[in-house]
Amino acid sequence: MRLRHIEVFNAIMLTGSVSAAARMINVTQPAVSRTLQHAELQLGFALFQRVGGRLQPTPEARTLHPHIERLFAQLDEVQRLSASLKAGRGRGTLRVLTVLGLSYEVFPRAMQLFREKHPRVVVHHQALHSPQIVSALALQEADAGYVFVATSHPALVQERLAERRVMCIAPKGLLPARVLRAGSIQLQQLAGLPLIALDGRDPLGMVLDHALRGQDAGLNEVMSVQTYHVALALAHHGVGVALVEGCTAASADRARVDVLAVEPAIATTVHALRPAAHPQSVAARAFTRCMQQALQQIP
Repeated sequence: MRLRHIEVFNAIMLTGSVSAAARMINVTQPAVSRTLQHAELQLGFALFQRVGGRLQPTPEARTLHPHIERLFAQLDEVQRLSASLKAGRGRGTLRVLTVLGLSYEVFPRAMQLFREKHPRVVVHHQALHSPQIVSALALQEADAGYVFVATSHPALVQERLAERRVMCIAPKGLLPARVLRAGSIQLQQLAGLPLIALDGRDPLGMVLDHALRGQDAGLNEVMSVQTYHVALALAHHGVGVALVEGCTAASADRARVDVLAVEPAIATTVHALRPAAHPQSVAARAFTRCMQQALQQIP
């Protein structure tokens, strides 16, 4: 099948008629009919049968269509990549992606540092989940991304920026005074307290789940959430104890919660990601250094 055959076939599968397919791909109805006939002639079997005034796909067409859908998804990626490459050629812009946990404290600090040295560069920022950041960078839809988990992707280069400890966020009055005086808390000391857990599919959630099972702490999990700042907000409202990475803990309202380091220490690592297909720009390198400085500023 030629690309034009595939385009017409997909349009008819989506719309159910030649006329609607013609409108969808902006050609005449006779042109769609001729292309369909030529495709069926080349293939040696029918793709559609007319039933009750509408075209019904044959079993062969239904078998072909999932493969056609994947092909169109790939074509869409090519278009996105082409648009991204074109946009990336514009001077004076920087496209930055961060996970949500880095968007509230670290990114604003980095942005302040960056603006002092590069006031003319316009930064476009998005907060996404790690898999979305990896996908966008692989398609060159951004210049740099910052995540909590190392990733192995042939289209990306990664750099370790900093290591942060997991912190315990507890509503005021929930922890004993002796624990607060110690300045840190053992996982076993959380036994019986309401715990706001992180989604087990989250990188930190997986680390914590492994650590908790290894310690056999007997924690009372009352709910699970997908993002660290939701866990922090719930702790602020007294729902329970949250275990979050240090960047999120820096946003805690110390008038409403107590913040203690978890023992034994559980570390999370911040990584910078960038597309490997072309050299990194001066602005992107500078922003990564600003992110690293911002991470060092957070207590």
